[in-house]
Amino acid sequence: MMTEEENQLLCKVEGNAPMGQLMRRHWQAVCLSEEVSEIDGAPVRARVLGEDLVVFKDSHGQVGVMGEFCPHRGVSLVYGRNEHGGLRCLYHGWKMNVSGEVMEMSSEPSQSALPGKVHHIAYPALEWGGFVWCYMGPKETFTEFTPPPWAPHQDVRVSICKMIIPCNWAQILEGQIDSAHSSSLHSSDMMPARLNGAFADEKTWLRPSTDKAPRMQVQSEPYGFRYVAIRRPIEKASTHDYVRCTVFLAPASALIPPNNAYNVANINTAIDDTHTAFHFIAWGDPATTPDTHTWREFLHTQKGVDLDEEYHPLRNVQNHFLQDRQAMKEGNYTGIKGIPNQDLSMWVTMGAITKRSQDRLGASDLAVVEFRRQMLQEVKAFTQGQAPIGVGDRQAPLSTCSFQAIVEKSIQWQEFPASPV
Repeated sequence: MMTEEENQLLCKVEGNAPMGQLMRRHWQAVCLSEEVSEIDGAPVRARVLGEDLVVFKDSHGQVGVMGEFCPHRGVSLVYGRNEHGGLRCLYHGWKMNVSGEVMEMSSEPSQSALPGKVHHIAYPALEWGGFVWCYMGPKETFTEFTPPPWAPHQDVRVSICKMIIPCNWAQILEGQIDSAHSSSLHSSDMMPARLNGAFADEKTWLRPSTDKAPRMQVQSEPYGFRYVAIRRPIEKASTHDYVRCTVFLAPASALIPPNNAYNVANINTAIDDTHTAFHFIAWGDPATTPDTHTWREFLHTQKGVDLDEEYHPLRNVQNHFLQDRQAMKEGNYTGIKGIPNQDLSMWVTMGAITKRSQDRLGASDLAVVEFRRQMLQEVKAFTQGQAPIGVGDRQAPLSTCSFQAIVEKSIQWQEFPASPV
């Protein structure tokens, strides 16, 4: 059981909060590349770890991530002019480039020395795997960006659904690494079938098991941990197990067991203490991985249909997440369309920051227990000067992946030759 003090240490990310400072040693997924796809296009507002930012693509196609508010008088740069290699504040015409250098001060005399004395907040930024990333840590701890295991090279198709969730990052992450809940919450979308492994079609994900009480095992790693949920398969139950392996990539990402056609991943960006940008990702071979539109349609996370223009879900507590009670009477388990929306209804109703001191955990919560134990241990060690988990020598190898398979009981899952779909 966690104390309230430990819960705050785990969850808080704003300002000098230790967990937020640990996260700043990792490259952050600030927004989707599609949000700033246009050269000299409209800037986009973002908020990461409690810090307000503006994101834009300059005349040279370089993405910039800067503090939202102009260093002159604090006006929002989201409304600025994106032109000629920089972002110009509307108020007095100050213009900054992607490095935060002041290029022009229209309101100052030409001989003024002020431009050389002002440097706006700007972070190293780049695009990869459908995201704009930036490094928000101290300059002395800067590490070059390396691709994540779910986007190992440019030829991989990456399709992303994004939702802004009004709750803390940790309870979303705990949901992503909780394999047991899928047999209940998602049972109308992850249906049992007589197959030799997980299978995806246009409407459902099929799985070769009816077992709702999996046995859990965990293996700690320098970058986080791997764990398996072991279920009875529908066929060959006396000699085989159905094994689903999930990978936790500290501090806020997960590799989720794939299906026959594509791999699945999640990355959570902590907006502040009580809001999170949740990203659910399909990735793999372009021939079998759904494109972005198809992926969002399948998940019921389309802008203008399920989300507003700023990725906030239209389903919320006030409208009961558009739950269809008649559909429930007819056999649908939740009455809520879309796997992420089913999760959304659970995360949000826990409160902005769930009270972990009141939890009553069981055997199926092994991964959640390990996450809390590991991250509390790591954040405490970080405050004592230890290198952060998941960085440098402790970074996950690019070959790291989740897997699912029906295997003979004699096979050790830790030694299973896993590879992406």
